[in-house]
Amino acid sequence: MKLNFQIALRFLFAKRRAMLMSLAGIVFGVSFFIVTQAQTSGFEDFFIRTIWGTNGAVRVQDQFQHTVTTLVAEGEGDAEEQVGFAVPLREGRSYIEGIQQPRQVMEAVWEFEEVAGAAEVIRGNARITSGFRTQTTEVRGIHLNQYLSVSDLANQVRYGELQTYAEDPHGILIGTLLAERLAVDVGDSVRLQGVDEARRYRIGAIFETGVEEFDKARVFIPLRESRILLNRPTTSSFIQINLIDNDHADRVAAHMQETLNHHVVSWKTTERTWLEVFRALRFSSGITMSVIILIAGLGMFNTLAMIVMERQREIAILRSMGYSRRDIVNIFLSQGAIVLALGTLIGWAFAVLFTMGVESVPIRIRGIIATDHFMVHWSFWHYISAALIASAVVFVASYIPARRAARLEPGDIIRGTGG
Repeated sequence: MKLNFQIALRFLFAKRRAMLMSLAGIVFGVSFFIVTQAQTSGFEDFFIRTIWGTNGAVRVQDQFQHTVTTLVAEGEGDAEEQVGFAVPLREGRSYIEGIQQPRQVMEAVWEFEEVAGAAEVIRGNARITSGFRTQTTEVRGIHLNQYLSVSDLANQVRYGELQTYAEDPHGILIGTLLAERLAVDVGDSVRLQGVDEARRYRIGAIFETGVEEFDKARVFIPLRESRILLNRPTTSSFIQINLIDNDHADRVAAHMQETLNHHVVSWKTTERTWLEVFRALRFSSGITMSVIILIAGLGMFNTLAMIVMERQREIAILRSMGYSRRDIVNIFLSQGAIVLALGTLIGWAFAVLFTMGVESVPIRIRGIIATDHFMVHWSFWHYISAALIASAVVFVASYIPARRAARLEPGDIIRGTGG
């Protein structure tokens, strides 16, 4: 085996320039594949964390009741002797908006061992006014301590202090874009026009989730205030929940819906469109970078095919010395393995450097997320995936010339009829 490896090295160095080109292709293909996957996954993970920190992992909302009719069957015989029976048929569901008994539902939610936090929320629309500026806003009534357990609100505050809001019975939290439109700052007063009355609130803090539709229209006020403003004295809109493992949201949501008799939706359902977009981007970038590895594999195939043509006499001598066809195949596969190993290891090293560089690139993004630099996700599986793709390409590129070399017969080559 050691001698086969030495022969492979000798054949390889005979075409060092061509092999270096193939090696460079594998290095850059592997490294770029890892970097693009890390970048796409990074933005996807950051988007998911933003959703968890804003809307929670699971939401319990409208109560439902099944619509049931009865099918009656009559027995045989005389009318006086007939025995009938009724079969209930479930035709569908009718929904009752909101949660009618929030305290009981909250207690039931905490019976699920997967639950890490739960918060009662009242939601409604109102008109917010500051000076001569007025616009429609989405009011959310919350109990602050509850809501902090199911959101990232504490880290989303950009101006002011949550403590100031918590200590003011008429405090309000507003988004950054809404504050800009109203030209208000922390400490200013705004007027909310609800269902039946208008009330004034003082801005305790200004938050930024990074999701534009939230930051330009959403405000938070104390739960008790929202009951008065939105005329919801006993009911709630929904219960927002975070789990110990939010990746299990679909399973937990299905279990809760069956148990609580309320409509329960997970973040994977509400954000399915964006998750599909990120998945498509990751798949597309993976294909694009794999093409570079494929081109490098084609270059290696051509190089090895040339080695077979140019080294027919050496191959004939090896066969005459007792080398089997399997030995010849191993020699050429070893050349591919050498280039693969070097290309993968160097590509991994470049990927680490490139990823660190990309992560430090400043960029301001506001829309579905808020970030001031590129997001990356460090994953061992990105490196494994790149190595597997390179291995498959290099194996095919090496195996075909190796089989051709193994089929050469010494006698044909000496008589000049081989090849």
